[in-house]
Amino acid sequence: AMEEVCAKFVSQKISKTRWRPLPAAALHPPDVFATGSWDNEDNRISVWSVGDLGNAGINGEYQGEPQLLCDIRHNGDVMDMQFLDQERIVVASSTGTVTVFRHHQNNQTLSANHRWERAHYHVDQDTSCGGAACTGIICNNPEIVTVGEDGRINLFRADQKDAVRTIDNADSSTLHAVTFLRTTEILTVNSIGQLKIWDLRQQRNEPSQIFSLTGDRVPLHCVDRHPNQQHIVATGGQDGMLSIWDIRQGTIPVSLLNAHEAEMWEVHFHPSNPDHLFTCSEDGSLWHWDTSTDVSEKPSFLHQGGRSTAYFSHNTINHSVVSAWLSNDPTKDRMEITNLIPNQTLSVNSLDILGSCLVYGTDAEAIYVNRQLFA
Repeated sequence: AMEEVCAKFVSQKISKTRWRPLPAAALHPPDVFATGSWDNEDNRISVWSVGDLGNAGINGEYQGEPQLLCDIRHNGDVMDMQFLDQERIVVASSTGTVTVFRHHQNNQTLSANHRWERAHYHVDQDTSCGGAACTGIICNNPEIVTVGEDGRINLFRADQKDAVRTIDNADSSTLHAVTFLRTTEILTVNSIGQLKIWDLRQQRNEPSQIFSLTGDRVPLHCVDRHPNQQHIVATGGQDGMLSIWDIRQGTIPVSLLNAHEAEMWEVHFHPSNPDHLFTCSEDGSLWHWDTSTDVSEKPSFLHQGGRSTAYFSHNTINHSVVSAWLSNDPTKDRMEITNLIPNQTLSVNSLDILGSCLVYGTDAEAIYVNRQLFA
């Protein structure tokens, strides 16, 4: 079988990869993505075109590796990165600064459009060395929410100089990630295994709900909300476990699934096909979790190229369309899990999925594009 993954070696450890969102009416697959780097002398934000993967070479190998369109220097490690719209990318830095970069598509350049210096800081905003890493960003244009090592939550608006709202001591531990539940509500995860819901309409600086992992207070590193069922949330933690939560009921996860052997760095529901979920880890693996109905009748694309495909039973999973992620009917509990990277090496730090296209970045100084995920 023709290998559908295209690799590009870059001289940077890649911390974040994100597809540029497609315009509402677009019919073509995603064709541009951005990356951010970390732990390099000189960190960069780069914008790439996927290259022309239509031209197969003589032996069936693709000609088109990703092409660099433009890049720009970034001060500090890139901790998180989100597209605000087609042209603007919001970037979180280990220095505590949050920057909006603009991608000028007419002449393929990047420029810093706006910067919130020291959005996150340890002691006070004025000391020279007090910056605290901004660890997570989520955008709902024009709103941008950031969280950080300082336990602070900021709400910015793309066109405004000052924060619209800051919750100073939102958390006494590090906040690692944030997502929108709905336009006025956000959910954060922290380093002691807690999820907290914050209602941005409330003036008080307290969460409206707190959920937590039982037992060991394992740090949670990533979170994603189911695109159609806003009460279903997935998180990943220090121990590599995948947790599925139903925020309508109880304060503990509805299921804990054994996953990676080291930290899970990102979890993403497929935005338009949320029976599919993707996770990546420090252990060098990237897993595709598939709860869609007839596992047995899947085309064999999952079995090629030395991939390990396992059938896992979990009494919390079934295949009702309503929510494959929540049911506890143990008679219908098959889920297919595939490691998309058979030869694991260094950490897979980030992934993004749009349509049938997957992009991921690693500490092995490489970015990978798979444009035929559901071929």
